[in-house]
Amino acid sequence: MTNSSYDVVEVVAMQLIGSDASVVPVSTQLAFRTTDPYTVRAVFSGGQSSSTWLLGRELLVQGMHASSEEPAGTGDVQIWRDEDPDYTLISLSGVEGSALLAAPTEPVLRFLAATESLVPLGAESDRMEGEISALIAALLTA
Repeated sequence: MTNSSYDVVEVVAMQLIGSDASVVPVSTQLAFRTTDPYTVRAVFSGGQSSSTWLLGRELLVQGMHASSEEPAGTGDVQIWRDEDPDYTLISLSGVEGSALLAAPTEPVLRFLAATESLVPLGAESDRMEGEISALIAALLTA
């Protein structure tokens, strides 16, 4: 992934927390495009492997205000603030298993603030209007 194709990029040093409480460092690149304002692309890299997830930007924002008792998200991705507010926890579940990541909250908040300065929450559809119109036109002529 090249940074030039994204409007906001933040690299966050996270920790993968194992079921045995082991901790593995994971470098995570969060990326946002104004042309796809609903989505945050997260590339998790550690050791010899990497995994890419598409996260809802609104879900990530909601996770900054959620707790472990009521995490944001009900599906494969859940996000909440740790008891220590300096950390945010991200739970990912997929066909290959589950992962729990601890992220320092400050760079995630900085990333979200940068995305909101470009496309305020609630204004995403304004950005997508032209693309949606083009898609509808293409479907009607197909």
